[in-house]
Amino acid sequence: MFRRFYIFFSAASLALFSCKVDPEIKLPAAILPANNLAEIVPQGFPAPIYSFSNNTISEDVFVLGRALFYEQMLSVDNTISCGSCHQQQVAFAHADHAFSHGVSVAQTSRNSPALFNLTWAPSFMHDGAIPNIELQPIAPIQNTIEMGENIVNVIGKLRATTKYQELFKNAYGSNEINSQKMFKSMAQFMALMYSYRSKYDRYKRREEGGNFSDAELRGYNLFIAKCASCHKEPLFTDFVLRNNGLAIDPSLSDLGRAAITGLDGDRYKFKTPSLRNIALTGPYMHDGSLKTLEACIDHYTNGIINLTNLDPLIPTNGLQISAEEKQDIVSFLHTLTDYEFIADKRFSNPNAR
Repeated sequence: MFRRFYIFFSAASLALFSCKVDPEIKLPAAILPANNLAEIVPQGFPAPIYSFSNNTISEDVFVLGRALFYEQMLSVDNTISCGSCHQQQVAFAHADHAFSHGVSVAQTSRNSPALFNLTWAPSFMHDGAIPNIELQPIAPIQNTIEMGENIVNVIGKLRATTKYQELFKNAYGSNEINSQKMFKSMAQFMALMYSYRSKYDRYKRREEGGNFSDAELRGYNLFIAKCASCHKEPLFTDFVLRNNGLAIDPSLSDLGRAAITGLDGDRYKFKTPSLRNIALTGPYMHDGSLKTLEACIDHYTNGIINLTNLDPLIPTNGLQISAEEKQDIVSFLHTLTDYEFIADKRFSNPNAR
């Protein structure tokens, strides 16, 4: 869902129209909780960028957004949903996939990033192409490889169902279905995906269950010394787009940020990802080329390609880390896993059997 795209759309793309009812549409299989919904700024976190001031939090809006996130009608052949490539058990990344499959089993060209703590993100997609979470779903829906549909058709399919007429009426007081309501509800669902209850968080807050082992503590101190200039606490990213010296895959022809700006200086720049839940979200990098956390650390010790616009924070001769120190850092990275988040039924697929 949060991958590369090239689309052009007009106001007409957001128009409403009706179509025939799809006989395969079914009501949710289970009633999931939608309680305790609130904007959260955990202790030590900065002020978020996205505001709910124009997207008032409510259970009904959240439930609509959840239904749409897992709705396969958003794709042209009714087979792919946002949840197809963003799976809760791996922090809404795509389990064990370097590249996700879109409609007609077409393979995309970037790794699906994890989804959480999105209210702090200044942009979306690996290349930062989308500036606002309320605009983000347009990209995968209209991407010919990912979901292959257009907003006009999606709105038509939704309007033709009793299910969505009722969900939109519950959320907005009218069964009128339009793209603005659709995107706001999806944004609310995704924006409420907060991850802040890992062992690391308990350690920082000095809570029960937050005692680090010797290896985890050594790894944390090494992380601060070696990695935190880009992966800043507490979000474990600074959201900056960087060329991190990753080897270029000529088969992908992926210019990164330069595909958006047209600037040579932006070649192969991709957004610095958050390392929260990183033990769950492999394979790694924008192209899924590194399979393990150990391989990621190896890249920064001896795999850096010194391109002309290599980020200045990345040493050309690599980080100086011993084999034991590498394992300590990996031990620390595992403390960033938020098991409560990936088990939170509020974010689960309502259609799961």
